Amino acid sequence: MQLTETRLTSHRATLDQALEAIRTRAYWSPHPEHPKAYGDSAPADGLAAFEALRGTRFDLDQPGTDGWTGAEVSPYGPDLRIEYPHPDPDVLLPAMRAAMPAWRDAGPEQRALVCLEILSRISARTHEFAQAVMHTSGQAFMMAFQAGGPHAQDRGLEAVAYAYLEQTRTPAAADWSKPQGKRDPLQLRKTFTTAGRGIALVIGCNTFPTWNGYPGLFASLATGNPVLVKPHPRAVLPLALTVRVAREVLAESGFDPNLASLAVDRPGEGIAKSLAVRPEVKIIDYTGSSAFGDWLEAHARQAQVYTEKAGVNTVVVDSTDDYKGMLSNLAFSLSLYSGQMCTTPQNLLIPRDGIPTDTGHKSYEEVVGDLAASVGGLLGDDARANALLGALVNPEVKSRLEGAAGLGEVALDSREVINPDFPDAVVRTPVIVKLDGAKPDAEGVFLSECFGPVSFAVAVDSTADALDLLRRTIRDKGAMTVGAYTTSEETERALEEVCLDESAQLSLNLTGGVYVNQTAAFSDFHGSGGNPAANAALCDGAFVSNRFRVVEVRRQA
Repeated sequence: MQLTETRLTSHRATLDQALEAIRTRAYWSPHPEHPKAYGDSAPADGLAAFEALRGTRFDLDQPGTDGWTGAEVSPYGPDLRIEYPHPDPDVLLPAMRAAMPAWRDAGPEQRALVCLEILSRISARTHEFAQAVMHTSGQAFMMAFQAGGPHAQDRGLEAVAYAYLEQTRTPAAADWSKPQGKRDPLQLRKTFTTAGRGIALVIGCNTFPTWNGYPGLFASLATGNPVLVKPHPRAVLPLALTVRVAREVLAESGFDPNLASLAVDRPGEGIAKSLAVRPEVKIIDYTGSSAFGDWLEAHARQAQVYTEKAGVNTVVVDSTDDYKGMLSNLAFSLSLYSGQMCTTPQNLLIPRDGIPTDTGHKSYEEVVGDLAASVGGLLGDDARANALLGALVNPEVKSRLEGAAGLGEVALDSREVINPDFPDAVVRTPVIVKLDGAKPDAEGVFLSECFGPVSFAVAVDSTADALDLLRRTIRDKGAMTVGAYTTSEETERALEEVCLDESAQLSLNLTGGVYVNQTAAFSDFHGSGGNPAANAALCDGAFVSNRFRVVEVRRQA
């Protein structure tokens, strides 16, 4: 099959709308987030497509395959039994590198339109991708559908739009003339070509394989780089499907499909480490632990490294004029996907003398108790709890949750929830632990990331102390998100000052249907790149501009 120019050109309007959206920061999305928008048969078709993949060999017909590997087990119980190609980098990487010249010569617009065709085909299979994300990440179906589908696709499109914008700042050609008085002017004809830096390595994460993977993948591809995708061993399928679609579209567009390739490691092999220091690899995108992110930044010296690592997200509770709304919003934020989001709040800083609210003064004990009751009420019904919590993604999260009771006084116990559709799923409600922020031993607990459904209600002497602790937390540990509740303009300004100084994204007084751990593509920046939690933001000009170089050729006119 050959992809027609008309089909590619049809995406130009979408690209223009994306460019307008990142300029205005208004709400916009071309990807429907409601399952019914994809047709009556789409849910059954998507499930059938996913089931048909189980127990198969996922062949991509890419060079350098020296064996087969795969050991994915769904957090909901089933063994996926899918085998993926294992690469010989000495064969695969040169083949990818050889695909660069034609892709470079295509230019920014053609590359962007090919990327949009890839996203369009992924969008048409959103139900299939949702099943793949659900059964590798443990997200509940609706979250896997939305975050793993349209929201991830939005982030990919956003990266393409920024890539196109940055590459087209410089014209493709220019005539240059410098007056020389009575003599003839000096005249040159100059051309400017955007050229990718080299092979881009995307190291995927377990919890959000597409949402976190698509920005780097599409930013690198759109700027002229071949992309090698190295998924997390427990979450291969969503990114393998992505690579398969990309290879199909590239081939149909007349390009070498090896511009998008897959590298799946054998159990315990750790291929990401060896790939990351290969001289052919010039760009790395990584989401995961701080330890490996720090290692990449220190050792992959030949590459431009973009990392999203761990942080300690904090909410300052100073006062509120909607106490019920605040509790409801926080309860949802702590519960969504069992707290297994890089944006989930961990530390709630609450003055030990309490806070003023629209329902009267509330003591620290009352605030914590009411929040525990709100979480309990939200998750009291098992069906609703399963829909919000999903499943614990790995045994390490379960171990941290079970150890939380030994960290301090428990304000809210975790309970086991049975999923009738997947009885082997490990589903647990969040735990809230009370700690005294003035005690040094407590600080050692809450200033370390405790990934999963564990949060700490930290008693502080005052809001001023909370602000000092917030500043220190962001500076030393990093934060993907900061939340705060206050009715004081002075406190609001102080909060903004801390977050501006320390480069952290701040959400104030959220009491409705927007939560601190959610961000919208084209409008919100995910991370800032200015504190230890991440060295890049999703997505801005800086995220794409260092993935290519402009090469100039001058000719005598």
